[in-house]
Amino acid sequence: MKNILVATDFSNNSYCALFYATKLLASEPCTFYLLNVFNEMTPLQRKKTKLLVGKKLLKKLQIASEENLTSTMHKIVLANENPQHQFHTLSKKGILTKIILKTLDTNHIDLIVMGNKGLNESADVFFGSNTIQVANKINKCPILAIPGEMEYKEPNEIAFITDFKKGCTKNTIEPLLSIASITSAQIRVLHITEEEILNTQQESNRKLLDICLKDIDHTFYWRQLFDDKAKVIHEFIEKLNIDLYAMVNRSHNIFEKLTHEPVIKDVSMYAKTPFLILPSQD
Repeated sequence: MKNILVATDFSNNSYCALFYATKLLASEPCTFYLLNVFNEMTPLQRKKTKLLVGKKLLKKLQIASEENLTSTMHKIVLANENPQHQFHTLSKKGILTKIILKTLDTNHIDLIVMGNKGLNESADVFFGSNTIQVANKINKCPILAIPGEMEYKEPNEIAFITDFKKGCTKNTIEPLLSIASITSAQIRVLHITEEEILNTQQESNRKLLDICLKDIDHTFYWRQLFDDKAKVIHEFIEKLNIDLYAMVNRSHNIFEKLTHEPVIKDVSMYAKTPFLILPSQD
């Protein structure tokens, strides 16, 4: 039984993320925890909040959160119709990242699923701010970020982007292997070369990754860094019709550079493909 935490703000984007996760894991027994986090800064829809402060406001927010969670759960149960899937709701007051951290241990979470609101934010950010905040704080659970209001398409082609410096162990890529296994997807390993040849450590990790992927149809690709990394990744995703891509989140690697530097001129071109963020388990 897998335990899946789905963070929702009741937007269409967050519901699509939930729907995507139920379809992706349709063959797996799962418990889905639908989490909504609210605080004094949360907008209260269709309510006059100017007259509400303190405890009265929080009480209204709590009621709205619980009602919307119940409605979302009923909607996904009807849409899903999967006897292997169970759903529970969690309405919590606080800060999103802190609540998620607590929930990971309490509910033994295997995967976090979030909608990615990148298109609603400034064009120089890689992902929505909530996704980045969670990714930067959570280092022990994979995160699946679903863009926009996309329809579900089973992943046939998965890209794994790596520098071969770390993040090539089986423990680290296990969530990736799991998704590839249940969808019978092929994995395309992309290395963006900044050096003429791999050093000893990189070559050792490449061989290790090859062994870890032995039961999955996979291919290695090298791309020269002629432009910014984000553009190279985008072109690779487009050319190979990638349905989902993954990176390891660790200090000083490509993921950190992409999420901290204003390297993307047009965020819309990255808003079509689900993104799996893997915590480093090396």
